[in-house]
Amino acid sequence: MKILQANKFFFRKGGSEIVLFQEREFLVGAGHHVVDFSMRDARNVESPHAAHFVDPRHYRTGNRRGKIKSALSLVHSSEAVHQIQALIHETRPDVVHCHNIYHQLTPSIIGAAKALGVPVVLTLHDYKLVCPTYLRLRNGQVCSECLEGRFFNVVRHRCAGGSVSRSALLYAEATIQQYLRNYENADLMIAPSIFMQAAAAHRIPARRVRLLYNGVDTSAIRASQTDEGYVLYVGRLSPEKGVLTLLDAHAGSRKDWPLVVAGTGPLAEELPQRYGKARFVGHLTGMQLQEALSRAAIVAVPSEWYENCPMSVLEAMAHGKSLVASRIGGIPELVTDNEAGLLFDAGSAEQLRDRVERLLADPGLRRRMGLRARARAEQHFSLDKHNAGLLEIYREVISPPDPAQDDRL
Repeated sequence: MKILQANKFFFRKGGSEIVLFQEREFLVGAGHHVVDFSMRDARNVESPHAAHFVDPRHYRTGNRRGKIKSALSLVHSSEAVHQIQALIHETRPDVVHCHNIYHQLTPSIIGAAKALGVPVVLTLHDYKLVCPTYLRLRNGQVCSECLEGRFFNVVRHRCAGGSVSRSALLYAEATIQQYLRNYENADLMIAPSIFMQAAAAHRIPARRVRLLYNGVDTSAIRASQTDEGYVLYVGRLSPEKGVLTLLDAHAGSRKDWPLVVAGTGPLAEELPQRYGKARFVGHLTGMQLQEALSRAAIVAVPSEWYENCPMSVLEAMAHGKSLVASRIGGIPELVTDNEAGLLFDAGSAEQLRDRVERLLADPGLRRRMGLRARARAEQHFSLDKHNAGLLEIYREVISPPDPAQDDRL
């Protein structure tokens, strides 16, 4: 099988890229041929197809004329269409699998592939399909006003950082894509959570959206036997991730429990000055991240936006760690309350503090929950299970069932 994978970043930038490279490694290892399509960047992993990558695009820099030109290419990229069609002619893939493509590659590449008769699969890593800003947040609060396609709400509420012009641009992009039906051109969509599957169904027929959880390589991660008593947060330092609520819960506690915060983001300079009791260790990757996870007592996931299927949760579960996590988005599908961890209402520092201190006071309880979390990861969210489901989806779009034959059954 030959698969063309499209993603605007070709380096490990975030969760969608982790999934992309996991799938790519599996497909190559299983004897399939993977064709890469992305944007040029000095941080990119090497690819034999890099000559077809598009020029880098940045939408908040440059002079007025350059910004207008970039804004127009946010909706439709002639360069991306030309390059992917040339790549398709050259490599003849069986399927095109799109990941994070909007803005730099644009959904126009879906129509470009379909015009050449190649089936397309799109993974929904975020809510761009139903939310112009992709986060489903308004003034820091979760929002569902655009689910039914009423995208003008993004302008009305100035959802793009309070900017009317940026909000209007995102409104124009969403409306034009709605008219062009590029997203609707995809043969199947992959939803990494039931929560995302339900959101997508507001725009795409449910029969064309497949549930496929992200996977974690449980065979490469040993369940930890170590517990050094600290609470660990791993993630972006930004308001929607709930890190402020976690730090408030920690600062207001009468008990002196250690909190380690790993990550970077827009609040990276501010938080260490405001919250001196916590230990900030910056962005961790590789062995440093694995060590931090393996030694933690609890992993905290205090998100305040509709998380999809966060890899940080799956990695913590694979390490055999109990979790204290928000009851929001797709998180409860992963962390079963009172089994693999303890859930709390998003934004409640009091509930978060209560859950953390309950687990810290009972090493046996957090050990049992950690073992259950590991068992859930192995049974439901292993990388092997994800990869098997991915191949089934590819086969379905390459050789779809005959509707006439279905009618006769």
